[in-house]
Amino acid sequence: MAQGTGLHSVIHKYNTQGPRYTSYPTALEFSPLSSQQTLTNAFDSSWTDAMSVYVHIPFCHSMCYYCGCNKIVTRHQHKADSYLDALAKEMAMTTTYMQAKQVEQCHLGGGTPTFLTIAQMQRLVALLRAHYHFSEDAQWSIEIDPRSVDTDYLTELFGLGFRRISLGVQDVDPDVQIAINREQDTQHVQALITHAKCLGFTSVNVDLIYGLPHQTPQTFAETLDVIIVLNPERISLFSYAHLPTRFAAQRKIKDAWLPDTATKAELMELAISTLCAKGYVQIGMDHFAKPDDELAIAQQNGQLHRNFQGYTTHKHLDMLGLGVSAISFIGDQYRQNTKVLHDYCMTLNQDKLPSKHGVVLSEDDLLRRAVIMSLMCNMYVDVADIEQRFGIVFTEYFAAALALLNPFVEDKLVTMTNTDITIHTKAKLLVRSVAMCFDAYIGDGNRHNRFSRVI
Repeated sequence: MAQGTGLHSVIHKYNTQGPRYTSYPTALEFSPLSSQQTLTNAFDSSWTDAMSVYVHIPFCHSMCYYCGCNKIVTRHQHKADSYLDALAKEMAMTTTYMQAKQVEQCHLGGGTPTFLTIAQMQRLVALLRAHYHFSEDAQWSIEIDPRSVDTDYLTELFGLGFRRISLGVQDVDPDVQIAINREQDTQHVQALITHAKCLGFTSVNVDLIYGLPHQTPQTFAETLDVIIVLNPERISLFSYAHLPTRFAAQRKIKDAWLPDTATKAELMELAISTLCAKGYVQIGMDHFAKPDDELAIAQQNGQLHRNFQGYTTHKHLDMLGLGVSAISFIGDQYRQNTKVLHDYCMTLNQDKLPSKHGVVLSEDDLLRRAVIMSLMCNMYVDVADIEQRFGIVFTEYFAAALALLNPFVEDKLVTMTNTDITIHTKAKLLVRSVAMCFDAYIGDGNRHNRFSRVI
């Protein structure tokens, strides 16, 4: 690091607004699909027979004020039955395309997938198995709101084939929970995790968020201590993105309640040092896993991948997204379903697919996507590999990007040679800022303003 420049100064220097790069181009670059951008063309351009299926369940029983997900808050359980009817239609319309594909991974997200009753969940799983061909060892995973399930529900999920669960905890401090409208009993969370391990779930993930209202290093240290006792296989640590102009519920959170930039950085540093000291391995920028977890092994072997669900070991899977707002990545296309539930159901009732927006990736997109995803996953780019795969001279093609990268090199955050680009361990928090150097869509500052801050 440059002389006289401390870590906090460097973080302040590079703590700009930017994408999380769960895709490239990001969803904000999607535009209305043309008549030529069909699902048939997407599958024709696919280079793999292996698939991942994502199902979006938008319903929640209550509003969490920090949330930026596409959700519908309701207490009317029958709405889920109507939604399952719509999902059944979407599955039926995509079955033909999937005949030659084998599903290796299925993930239920939201919203709150556990909004569904057991009977509704049984119906959903039966529909998926009826329409698609799953491999014998397919991974079934689901996001869980601990407030909405008990141990019996977990037992039913295990019986349906789920082996990976992710529990949204966020923070255990009562004042923080009240401020974000998500009060939950930590002992109940512990009982769920204990029961899941006894049942034989192979992986339990806990979601935490730093930068929430009323968080301090002292309170967050206590949250981390509690999570370590819970002993999950994985921990996802997300930065709270305060964007009240985009998400109305966030207006319930007063700016004065939020930790300032320096404190927020301290919370992240505290989490990294605490979790790594307890044996967890930092995965990419915001995940942690035990050393024998497949994520840690994949990162060590340079085989980590990133998609809309975060970091994954399934590098060569196309993804079929089902449900309102769900995104598919098939071949050279990103396709997103309409974000409005009424429009989603109405379109399916007209025997039309609900995908409305997306993008067909150009050669430049595919090239930059490879570079950006390598940085996001491995903190490293093999220059020779990129040159061979895409038939370019790296230094010539990315001359402008490398110029933007120079300040990171001067601050000893990145090493750049003729053979590779490497992000230093101390700069992992800034990987999004580094990746932005290779993003052709960032452009002027107005585009930056559409994203959350890096830290």
